[in-house]
Amino acid sequence: MPSLFGPVLRIGVAPHAVSLLRLRRWGAAAPELLAEQACAPAGEGDGAPFAAIGQALREMLAQPALAGQLAGRAATFVLDDQLVRLWQVAPPAGASRLADLEAAAALRFQTLYGEPPGAWRILADCDAAAPFFAAAVPRTLLALLEQAAAAQRLSVVGVEPHFIAAWNRWRGALKPGAWFGLVHDNLLTLAALQERRLRAVRTLPLPHHADAYWLRQMLAREALLLELEAPAGLQLCGAAPPAWLAADAGQIACAALQPALGPEWSVAARLARGGSRA
Repeated sequence: MPSLFGPVLRIGVAPHAVSLLRLRRWGAAAPELLAEQACAPAGEGDGAPFAAIGQALREMLAQPALAGQLAGRAATFVLDDQLVRLWQVAPPAGASRLADLEAAAALRFQTLYGEPPGAWRILADCDAAAPFFAAAVPRTLLALLEQAAAAQRLSVVGVEPHFIAAWNRWRGALKPGAWFGLVHDNLLTLAALQERRLRAVRTLPLPHHADAYWLRQMLAREALLLELEAPAGLQLCGAAPPAWLAADAGQIACAALQPALGPEWSVAARLARGGSRA
């Protein structure tokens, strides 16, 4: 059982580093970075990148400075979206059983990525009446996370892809007509909405010149491709370019959903904060 009192922990997991953040359950205290650990260069073999992540995680959690601070604490893992898969599924005609929808998600995964779904843990927001989204996490990576947490007696309460963590946190705060964006590690993950319903998710690299003009053109292009009206605004979390948030940012109403972290925060630390209420 996780402790019901005291701080909670969030662990960011990226291909190149892991990070440990402590958040207070109550009050307005800022998140506290407890530790970080870079991942060693991955060797050869299918499991090599995950083995490097697991080793870095074990080393970080075993640091002497953390002794006595981890046992019994609730911990949530936030996974870099590069480590997971996210896709849309069209429900089969006449499907009504959950098993049919889950099978459709697995079949769509294999079609898109050319990999057998058995090596992945697939979770889906199943809907028999409309297209829905599914996510997959490698089972090998999940096992390494669970082993590292168990060694320090952490109570794992969640394992979330970064985008899903942010989307679940902020979806209720989105204004009518606005789209949602997550900016992280020079990537924009864009959620296109229609009547407050998620229609598509796109991940776009941010060019060096990603100014307000680029943003306006990109949103218009994506809306055209999706046969949607261009959004009235874009609500963002993560490291949004300051030019996007200016009052005259190309007539696009951009707003940050949470205060930005300072430049001293690493990419892995920003990942750990993703989806939190801090």
